[in-house]
Amino acid sequence: MQTSGNTIVITGGGSGIGRALAEAFHALDNKVIIAGRRKNALDETTRAHPGMSSMVLDIEDPAAIKAFATEVVKAHPSVNVLINNAGIMRAETLTEQTDLGDVEATITTNLLGPIRLITALLPALKKQPRSTIMTVSSGLAFVPLAMTPTYSATKAAVHSYTQSLRHQLKGTSVEVVELVPPAVQTELMPGQDKSPHAMPLADYISEVMSIVKAKPDAAEICVERVNFLRLAEAQGRFDQTFDALNQARR
Repeated sequence: MQTSGNTIVITGGGSGIGRALAEAFHALDNKVIIAGRRKNALDETTRAHPGMSSMVLDIEDPAAIKAFATEVVKAHPSVNVLINNAGIMRAETLTEQTDLGDVEATITTNLLGPIRLITALLPALKKQPRSTIMTVSSGLAFVPLAMTPTYSATKAAVHSYTQSLRHQLKGTSVEVVELVPPAVQTELMPGQDKSPHAMPLADYISEVMSIVKAKPDAAEICVERVNFLRLAEAQGRFDQTFDALNQARR
C-alpha cells in the first residue's frame, strides 16, 4: 500500500483504531474520508484535522451502504483505498443465551457490513490505477476469546474472506491487505481503554505505520504483539495459547 497521495475511506473513523489510522494517514498527505454512525464523533475528528471529511454511515443497513458508496464516489471520484475498520465486540454467556440480538448485530456489523461495502465500492476501486482494500480482523481470528464467541468467529470469517478476495483480485489493480490487531486500548469493550492486557493505541498505530512504510507490499500487517495469537497454530501451540488467553480473561 502506498502511504501518500491516496483518497481513503475509513469506516469506524470517529474513534479508536479507525480515528487513529485516519489521523496517521491524514498527516501523510492523503485525502481521508471517515465514516460511522455517530455524527458528533465524526465532526469532532474532522474539526481537529482540517481537510479531513466525514460521512454518516450505518454499516448495518444494506440500503445505506449502497447509497453511501454512490455518494462517496460522486463526491470523491479519486477514492482508491477502503479501510473496513468498523466493528463491535460484545461478551456472551452461551449457556444462558436466549436473545440473539447481540449475535446478529455482531455478524451484521463485523462481517456483512464489510462484505457489502467492498461489493458496493469494488467497481470504482477497479477503475483506479492502483487501489487497496484493507480488512481489519483480529488476533482473535486465530485463537478465539471464549467470552466473545461471535466476535471471534466474525473475525475468523473476515480473515478467510480476505484470503479469497485477494486470490480473486490477482492480476487487477486492487491489492488486498489484512490488518490483524492484538487487544488495543480503545473503547471497543468496557474498560478496554485502560486494560493492562491491551496495547496502548499510540504505540499500536506507530508500529502499524512503520510496517506499512517498510513493507508496502505486505499482505498482512501484524505488530509483534499479535504474533502470540497469529502464529499459535502454525507453531504447534494452539491449545496452550487458547488456555492462557482464556484463563487470563476469566
